[in-house]
Amino acid sequence: MRNTVIAATLLVVAVTAIVLVVRGRPAEPEAAPPPAVKTTTVRKGDLANTRVLQATLGFGTARPVKGGTGTVTKLPATGQATELGKELYRVDDQPVVVFYGATPLFRTLDAPGVKGSDVAVVMDNLAALGYQVGTRPKDASRAELTPRAVEALKKWQKAVGVEQNGVLAPGRVLVLDRPMRVGSVKAQLGAAASEELFELTPTTRLVTAQVPVADAGVVKAGMPVTVVRPDNREVPGKVTSVTNAAPQENGGGQKVDVVVTPDTPADVGDLDTAPVRLKITTESRTGVLTVPLAALIALKEGGYAVQLPGGGLKAVKTGLYSNDQVEISGDGVTDGLEVVTAQ
Repeated sequence: MRNTVIAATLLVVAVTAIVLVVRGRPAEPEAAPPPAVKTTTVRKGDLANTRVLQATLGFGTARPVKGGTGTVTKLPATGQATELGKELYRVDDQPVVVFYGATPLFRTLDAPGVKGSDVAVVMDNLAALGYQVGTRPKDASRAELTPRAVEALKKWQKAVGVEQNGVLAPGRVLVLDRPMRVGSVKAQLGAAASEELFELTPTTRLVTAQVPVADAGVVKAGMPVTVVRPDNREVPGKVTSVTNAAPQENGGGQKVDVVVTPDTPADVGDLDTAPVRLKITTESRTGVLTVPLAALIALKEGGYAVQLPGGGLKAVKTGLYSNDQVEISGDGVTDGLEVVTAQ
């Protein structure tokens, strides 16, 4: 009897201890909810891929100028623009004046009756300066230095301050095909006029870049580009020409010269020569459906799909990739469709 009581007492104590232990145990944490699904929306928009080329803003290819016989007594200033009928430099203290035309003065015009395209240039320039030279044939090679034209030449000589003899020698005028500017001065006063005196460049600021032939296929004359100035301001321009460049030394490979003209010259009017960048659009799409690249799912059987928030997949066809966006199309893919994305 006594043993039974003791056993019962021990059982009560054990049960009580178990209850106390269970009551003191902290509650099991609840399972964490699954992470929220990230979604994005199919949007209609424009995509474009661009290339950035290093380039130089300047005045294009320079043309060296040499004088004739005599000694240089005055030189132009760098940046000086040429003007019709105005002195550009002096040789033996006589002015060398600018004319415009297609044929340089290659002989001395010293008597009425001389015919040729150089005569046409002289007559055209004198007429442009307001002198009466009479009419000349449309065929420049038949233009004739008439007595009337000689009289006009003498009046012009008086205006520029030289001997009024009606004779014009090649060294007295510099015939250019268009207005230009002095890019750099090479000679010094007192040098022989037969040396290289200075360089002339076009007056329009141009952007030039050399591109490897393998990368130049997308660049075409007339295509719009963006010129990025040194201050990162962007101005519009157009490709003026694409031509093969001279072979590169030291195995540099064949290059292509790309010339770009700013649409508005004033946009770069405060710059002389400066490094710039060209942004060229190589591919573009307008009004296409796009999603972030992170929304694409690669399928085992090939191709891609997008996943709907409910878990379903829609196969899509991809188009242009640009930055982090991609063009997509497919059945049921519409503007505003919500899809899952990994980011």
